Amino acid sequence: MINAFKLHARLLKTGFHNHPLSLQHLLLSCVPAAPQSLTYARSLFAHIPSPDTFAYNTIIRAHAHSSPSHALSFFSKMRHHDVSPDKFTFPFVLTACARLQVGQELHSLILKMAFDSDIYVQNSLINFYGCCGSVHHALKVFDEMLQRDLVSWSSMIGCFVNNGFDNEALALFQQMQIQEDMKPDYVTMISVISAVSRLGELELGRWVDTYIRRIGMELTVPLGTALIDMYSRCGSVDESIRVFNEMPVRNLLTWSAMINGLAVHGRSGEALKFFYKMKNSGLHPDYNTITGILVACSHGGLVEDGWRVFGSIRNEYGMEPLFEHYGCMVDLLGRAGLLYEAYDFVKRMPMKPNSVIWRTLLGACVNHNHVKLAEKVKQRIYELDPYHDGDYVLLSNAYGGVGRWDEREVMRNSMREKRVSKKPGYSLINLDQVTHGFVSGDSLEVQGIPLIHNTSDVLHDNEEEDHGKSYHSEKLAVAIALLKLENRTIRFMTVIVSYSMFQIYLIEKSSSMTETGSITLLRDHVLVRIIGEKLYFVDLLSFFHYFVLNQTNCANKLFIINTSKSSSTLLRARSIISLEAYFVKNVLQSFCFINHQKVSFSH
Repeated sequence: MINAFKLHARLLKTGFHNHPLSLQHLLLSCVPAAPQSLTYARSLFAHIPSPDTFAYNTIIRAHAHSSPSHALSFFSKMRHHDVSPDKFTFPFVLTACARLQVGQELHSLILKMAFDSDIYVQNSLINFYGCCGSVHHALKVFDEMLQRDLVSWSSMIGCFVNNGFDNEALALFQQMQIQEDMKPDYVTMISVISAVSRLGELELGRWVDTYIRRIGMELTVPLGTALIDMYSRCGSVDESIRVFNEMPVRNLLTWSAMINGLAVHGRSGEALKFFYKMKNSGLHPDYNTITGILVACSHGGLVEDGWRVFGSIRNEYGMEPLFEHYGCMVDLLGRAGLLYEAYDFVKRMPMKPNSVIWRTLLGACVNHNHVKLAEKVKQRIYELDPYHDGDYVLLSNAYGGVGRWDEREVMRNSMREKRVSKKPGYSLINLDQVTHGFVSGDSLEVQGIPLIHNTSDVLHDNEEEDHGKSYHSEKLAVAIALLKLENRTIRFMTVIVSYSMFQIYLIEKSSSMTETGSITLLRDHVLVRIIGEKLYFVDLLSFFHYFVLNQTNCANKLFIINTSKSSSTLLRARSIISLEAYFVKNVLQSFCFINHQKVSFSH
C-alpha cells in the first residue's frame, strides 16, 4: 500500500494521475495489498473512464479472495458494459464463486466462448468443482483435458482428498508418476500425505517420506507438519518426533501437531515437555494447542497441570476458553473420579453448557458407577437433546452395573416409547488389501470362530449383543483379525470405528496361537485372548493398540504396550470414560472372574 501511495503522489506531481494507463498501473499495485487496499482500488477503478478487460480482470482479481461478492459484482458490470472476458477473467471469477449453480453457468459461458481448452481455465474449473464437493464434474473436466500440467494433477488429487476420496487420490498420484513421469511439488505431496493420514497406511506413509527425501524436496514447515500429523495418525509417534527434530524451521502449527500427536498416544508427560519448550522458544499457544495439551493432561490424569493450563488461557494469554476447553476439563475431572467437582465446574461455566459437555460428564458418572449423579446429568441432557440414543444406553448400563434391573428396564421402555433407536456401529478392517465390514449384531459363530462368553457380564448393551451371540462391530473386527490370521507376518491393519481408527500390528502369528487359542468377550469393551497359558487383553475404547513381540518371553507372543483414546472423539456424542480407571476396574475384574470360575479355553 505504501508503494502505491508513493506512486500515486509521483503521478500527481507529474500530472499523469488521471491517465487511464497510470490508473490501471496503480490498480495493479493494489492486488498484493488486498484486503487493506480494496477501498482504494475501487476508488481508482471508478476514475477509469472506460475500463477495458485488463482493468476488470485486475479489480476482480483483487477482490476474489477477500471480497468475493464484489468480484462477482464487477464481473456482472463487465458483462453489462459489453466488455469481453478473456482466458484470465474466468479463473479469477471462479475463485470468487462458491455456489455450484453459478459456477455451472460460468462453465457454460466458458464453453460458449471457447475457453474450455485453455489449461489455466480447466485447472480453475477443477478447483472450483472440488471446493463445491462436485467431484464427478471435476473429474469430467480432468478426463477431457488434452494436456495436463502439474497444477492439473495436483488440483485433481487435492479435489479427491478434500472430498474424502483418499484411495482415488493415491491411485491418481501413482498414475501421474507412471504416465507423466512428473516430479510433484509441495502442494501435491501435502495432499498425498493427507490421504495417507486418513487411511492410516503407515507403510505407505513411510514410502512417501522416503520418496520426498529421494527427490530432494526440502522439509519445509507445511510439509514437515503434514508428516508429523501423518505419523501420529498412523500410530507411529516416535517417527513424528524424528521428523520434528529434523525440521530446520518450525511454526506454531508444527508444535501443535507434535503436542496433539503425543496427547493422542497417551504420552502426556512428553506432550507437556514439548508445550513448555514451545513457550520457551517464544511462541504463544493458540486454541488448538491448548486443546491438545488439555487432552494430554486428561489422558495422563494430570489434574493440577490441567487446571494450570486452563487458567493460563485467560490469565496468561488473554483468550477466552472455548466450549472444547471446558469439555476437556470436564473429561479430565471425570476421568480422575472428581465427579462433583466436574459437576460444579459445568454449572459455573459462563456460557450455557451444551449437551456434549453434559454427555462427557454422564460418561464419567457411568464409568464410576455414580448412578445418582448420572440421573441428574441425564435430566440436564434431556432438556437439551432428548432423543440421543447414547444417553439412554449409558444410563441403562449404569443401572445394570449396580444391579438396578427395574430402572434399567424403565430406561429401555422409555427409549421405545420415544422411538429412540440405537444406531448400530459399523467397523471396517483392511487386511491384505481387502476391506471387511462388520455391523453391530453380527455373530462371531457364523464365521466359524470358537467362542466362550462370560454369562455374568451385565454391562453389554442387550439390544446390540443378545445373549452372547452377537457383538459390537469393533469387537468383531478385532476378533476376526486375531483369529483369522494364520502363519504369516502381517505388517499392519486398519480398523475404523465410529469415524475413529486404530492400528493393529501383528508380528509372526505362530501356529501355536491357533492351536491353543480361543476368544472371549468380557465386559463392555474388553476383548480377552488366550494364548498358551497367558491371558492378553485389548481395550476397544482405545484409539491405538500396539501388539509387538514379547522380547522377554518366548517369541511370537502378542501383548499390548500402549493404549490411548483419540482426542478427535473426545467431545463427540459418545465421549465416555476414564480409560485408566476402566482398565483398573474392568480388566482386573475380568482376570479374577476367569480364575474364579476356572474357565477353560479350547480350540
